Amino acid sequence: MIKKFIRKILGVKNKSDAAGNNMEPDVLGSKQHGIDPGLLSNNAIRVTQTLQEAGFKAYVVGGAVRDLLLGVKPKDFDIATDATPEQVKRLFRRAFIIGKRFQIVHVMFGQDLLEVTTFRGPAAVESPKDEHGRVLRDNTFGAHHEDAVRRDFTINAMYYDPATQTVLDFHGGIADIRKKTLRIIGVPEARFREDPVRMLRVVRFAARLQFSIDPATAAPIAVMASLIDNVPSARVFDEMLKLLLSGQALACLRRLRSEGLHHGLLPLLDVVLEQPMGEKFVTLALAATDERVRLGKPVSPGFLFASLLWHQVLEKWTAYQAAGENTIPALHLAADDVLDTQSDKLAIQRKIGSDMRDIWAMQPRFERRSGKTPYKLLEHPRLRAAYDFLLLRCASGEIDAEIGEWWTSFMAADGNERELLLAAKPRTAAAAGGVKKRSASRGGRGRKKVGEGIESAQ
Repeated sequence: MIKKFIRKILGVKNKSDAAGNNMEPDVLGSKQHGIDPGLLSNNAIRVTQTLQEAGFKAYVVGGAVRDLLLGVKPKDFDIATDATPEQVKRLFRRAFIIGKRFQIVHVMFGQDLLEVTTFRGPAAVESPKDEHGRVLRDNTFGAHHEDAVRRDFTINAMYYDPATQTVLDFHGGIADIRKKTLRIIGVPEARFREDPVRMLRVVRFAARLQFSIDPATAAPIAVMASLIDNVPSARVFDEMLKLLLSGQALACLRRLRSEGLHHGLLPLLDVVLEQPMGEKFVTLALAATDERVRLGKPVSPGFLFASLLWHQVLEKWTAYQAAGENTIPALHLAADDVLDTQSDKLAIQRKIGSDMRDIWAMQPRFERRSGKTPYKLLEHPRLRAAYDFLLLRCASGEIDAEIGEWWTSFMAADGNERELLLAAKPRTAAAAGGVKKRSASRGGRGRKKVGEGIESAQ
């Protein structure tokens, strides 16, 4: 920044390449950027040091630098270097080259994985693209300043050198962090067309960091939202999972709606969030998930997606029963319909889909509180997740709170107490499939606090 100020006084322009991109970054020392070196991963330091000792440039880059500047310990550390993937691989015992669109190297230290990327060059005109302009494969390497241009947002385009404790800023990322603004690098329409997932990323970052979106960056999103339909469903699912596990999931979903990006990602989610019962259910589920993320606890994607899609399942379940199907077959048909609809937009992994089905399928079984059925249910491997899901249904007013209270008591009781609970002939909810018909104003003696039970499920 000092160098930039001196240049301005002397009337000297920053050195630019043929495309007009700034080739000289602002260089900030430790007193200017304020990064705490103690927040860095030892393995990130080890990778950059190894590369630098071999004669290469190497920096911590992207979201890790952004988080360091915000005083947050990064979860992941990415490294950028001028070494090629093959040169990187030769320097580390456990290093693996991956990727088709752009090759990167995964360097492993025990369970710790660091992603090392070679500086990217300008996108080649002949790079394969689909009919909508999305880049399919681009393995072009380049200079440091060209790599900065290829990054998506200014706040993700800064480089930190642990050895000198300096930050290199090519695109005003420091200023945008201080203004709490998300701004895309380059022409927004062109960057979103290259990779439509950037539209989801800008929403995730805005919600998670509580930043505003630069007007020029936000303007094309509603018009170009349909381009996400052309992105492979597996990649969309990965991005949606990051969004939902960001610690600001509800804020992200609401931001998706406000930017016009929700259509097709989670069908009918906008309708669910406008219905009091559906909104309360989703809000409770996401609030519990956000709290677990903030506390650093693990979260179950199966539980999360089962919660988000439940009211679509519920609607179809009711319809199938009205058409004459029995309760359990109707629920399985409803689950099939909802998951089939999702498969076109989100490639929900088989394991996650299986967990979702188990959670949904166990809900009517909680109604059967007599004989040996409750004991059999206690042995089910997904009991805790399904039970916590049941508590969400009670808390949202979908079913009678007494059902959740009974199961809370039954699971905590010993053998004799369980027999007494079974003998008490508990009430049964009136609506088909356990759906409650009357309003949900009941309290509950000793009822478990909402979100308290989510720990076992997630």
